[in-house]
Formats: sequence, structure tokens, C-alpha cells
Amino acid sequence: MQHSTEREAAIRGRSVLITGASRGIGAAAARRFALAGARLGLAGRPSDALAAVAEQTGATLVPCDVAEADQVEAAVARMVALHGRLDVLINNAGVIEPIALIASADAAAWGRQIDVNLKGVFHGMRAALPVMQKQGGGTILTVGSGAAYNALEGWSGYCASKAGAIMLTKAAHLEAGSRVRVLSLSPGTVATDMQRAIKGSGINAVSQLNWEAHVPPEWPAEALLWMCTADADAFRGAEVSLRDEGIRARLGLAR
Repeated sequence: MQHSTEREAAIRGRSVLITGASRGIGAAAARRFALAGARLGLAGRPSDALAAVAEQTGATLVPCDVAEADQVEAAVARMVALHGRLDVLINNAGVIEPIALIASADAAAWGRQIDVNLKGVFHGMRAALPVMQKQGGGTILTVGSGAAYNALEGWSGYCASKAGAIMLTKAAHLEAGSRVRVLSLSPGTVATDMQRAIKGSGINAVSQLNWEAHVPPEWPAEALLWMCTADADAFRGAEVSLRDEGIRARLGLAR
């Protein structure tokens, strides 16, 4: 089992950009990477919540809508301008809405979900890959979902976007070269505001889960930190599942 101090040593002083860090997994990751000594940038649409996380972690706030390619490019460029490089990009921004059956789903909201969850990942990879290739290395992580593999009623946009995102990870891995690491994390169900929205919808089996079934957001945050190390290289071009008890034991996570 790799010790957390080893993970921290691997990321200390590194330039790290996290999208969607205002709450949930993104906010937990920001706190964990800040504790490890990373030079953080938090990319997202301006909000009091995002500003609070930036202040708490000492991170640079980078206004950015991941659905807009030029704004993602500018966010990556800002990190390079500040720190001379970008070592880690975490594609975390994502939305669960609309939770609706296909026949009644709002087309614009469904399209926005694809723009954020799928095109946002593409925009991040497109902006970060050439920077990391030029500097001789880097890591691109994407927060995926088991919904990429298992369709659920009411989640057509979410399932489709997450399925697309894992294929983007596989494609980017093939194009990245040997020094740029590209991986995905499937965190399972996590105790965040997204799960509250899911429970409130009453649609499909996930909404019926007890709150105690969800893992804390600090678990995927720890997994993301570990994924920045060579110890996770077996998963390059693939996905780490936090449902896997072996992975949990490897990270020292337990109920």
C-alpha cells in the first residue's frame, strides 16, 4: 500500500488545474491537493462557493465555463503563465440535470449536459495535451461514472456523456505519448449535492439508495491524488473504480 505522504511528495509544488471545484468532489480534491502542497488553479463559472474554496485553499481562481473551448484554453494558458507549466488537469466539472425521461426532457438542458460533461472534457484535453507534450510530461484525470456502462432511466444525457468521456480518455491515451498520463476515475455514488438532486428526483434505483450507502467526497479526492503517481500507471488509458475493494485497500480507505 502506498502511503499518503508518498502521494503528497509526488504532487508538492506541481501546477494543478481543477474544473468544477465549487463543491462536492471538486472542492474535496482542491482541499486535498492544497494540503499536499500543489500550486492550485480552480476553473469554474464565478460563484461565492467557488471563491470560498479558492480562499480556503490558497488557489488561483480562474473564471471558466468548460463548455466554451476558448475559456478552457485561456484557463490552461493562465496556469502556464503563472507557473511555467501545467502538471495536472482534473476534468471534474459535471452536471446531472436534466433528470428526465427522454420523451419529456428539455432539449436545451440535455444539450447543455453534453456540452459540460462531454465537450468540457474534450476542451480540457485539447488545451492541456499540447502543453504537457511540449514540456515533456503531465497527467490528465477525468471524473467518470459507472453510468458510462449501465443505462438508467431518466439519465440518458448523463449516461451518454459519461460513456463518451471514457472513450475520450482511451483516445487521448493513444495520442498522448509515453510521458503524458491519461486516466479516468469512477468514484461510485458520493455524498454530494448531486446525490441530493438524484434522491429528490425519485427516478431510477439510485434515487432510492440510503444516504449511508454513499462514500464521502474525500475518498475520490484521495484517489485522484494517488492517480497522479506512477503507482497508478497500470490504469493509464483506462478507469480506476473506487467500488473496487482492492483499490480502496490500496489507498487506505475503509468504512
